[in-house]
Amino acid sequence: MIAPSPSHILARPGAWRAALRLLLTLVAMVAVAARPVMAQSMLRDAETEALFQDMVDPLLVAAGLRPGQVRVHLLGDRSINAFVAGSQDIYVFSGLIETADSANEVQGVLAHELGHIMGGHAIRASDGAKTATGISLLSLLLGAAAIAAGGSDAGMGIMMAGQQAALGKYLAFSRVQEATADAAGAQYLSKAGISGKGSLDFFKKLQNLEFRYAVKQDDDQAYSRTHPLSGDRIQALREVYVVDPAWDKPSDPQLEARFQRVKAKLLGYMEEPERTLRKYPESDKSVPARYARAYAWHKSAYPQKALDEVDALIATNPEDPYFLELEGQVLLESGRPKEAIPPLRKAVANSKSQPLIASTLGHALIATEDPANFPEAEKVLKTAVALDNENPFAWYQLGIVYANRGDQARAALASAERYSLEGGQPMLALRNAEMAMQGLPQGSPDWIRAQDISMVARAEVERTRKRR
Repeated sequence: MIAPSPSHILARPGAWRAALRLLLTLVAMVAVAARPVMAQSMLRDAETEALFQDMVDPLLVAAGLRPGQVRVHLLGDRSINAFVAGSQDIYVFSGLIETADSANEVQGVLAHELGHIMGGHAIRASDGAKTATGISLLSLLLGAAAIAAGGSDAGMGIMMAGQQAALGKYLAFSRVQEATADAAGAQYLSKAGISGKGSLDFFKKLQNLEFRYAVKQDDDQAYSRTHPLSGDRIQALREVYVVDPAWDKPSDPQLEARFQRVKAKLLGYMEEPERTLRKYPESDKSVPARYARAYAWHKSAYPQKALDEVDALIATNPEDPYFLELEGQVLLESGRPKEAIPPLRKAVANSKSQPLIASTLGHALIATEDPANFPEAEKVLKTAVALDNENPFAWYQLGIVYANRGDQARAALASAERYSLEGGQPMLALRNAEMAMQGLPQGSPDWIRAQDISMVARAEVERTRKRR
């Protein structure tokens, strides 16, 4: 028998490459599941976050959790998507909000994502990949043995079959998770007394997209997907929803009105002004339309037109903190910080010191460059970061206040907080944390916080160096 030489074994490298591609694909799937937010920009807005929380809280109670225990975040991405990251965070893409026609539809999505959380699916995502990778590795070994024995075609066949089996195993695992989340979401909607009509309506939108992009609806196509076909999901959920006591229950009208405001605000912020003004012409005097046009005019550098829309909004409800916040924002970003302070002060008071609004007030106070305003800026910014310590902009503004009064150590600590939150700059976080530690009393709460940031940042710097 002629023993195969190394060159003979490597003469058919396609199978090796195909099998390795599967391994890389599976690793990538797990990596994306573990860190899906890295490439997205977070959009933070006080009104939107309050709406999301009020939409999800009844579902949390239905799932046996406390109100506020799960947070919903908005990402600036036009895709129609939502996902779970970590153990108790739901991320919703701006494209999903733009596509949804009602708060009830979004609640259906949130219920589904809550099903993923309660099922521990984000944590267990690696289980499916681990099983699939095991199949792929076994096929690699068996294929290599066959090739070494002289059966290169048989070896390649084993590897390719293993690749398909492994990928199929992972996709089946993913589809089971999605179906489980659908069923759990339906239960939470029912227990919360929320109709499933919105859930079905949104799935129909997804199904229409599948039709538009000519996605095949046959069984063979279903097996190559991470999610069940939308038609199958609609059929399964309809059987549950139509017999539920909440099926004909109307959605909360106040919640729906708030959703239309947020949707219009988001479109005004994200879209080109021309498209916003076409969708919401000046003949439309509704609150959502004025909201959208205010952002469109502001983005187009027509501050007075934006303020005219805001004035009309405030006339409908002079105490609305979000209308007052928008007035202050337009004035501030138009170079009139002193005029922005009164409406922002009122917005902070009416929103019970909502931290995002408070940070905007702090910014306006600092932007006046009047030293007399800095003590108030420090007070409101400290309150803002105490209520929400994950706002890098508030930390940045607070650092300016500290630097202005010569407290370089706390200015450095504020910068360390900022860089640690922004991500991608661990060296800057480390340097500022170490600088803060040098100027703060050892063992004080601020010193301990700086030490914590330095330890995390140093570990990230080391990981980055090793990857290089």
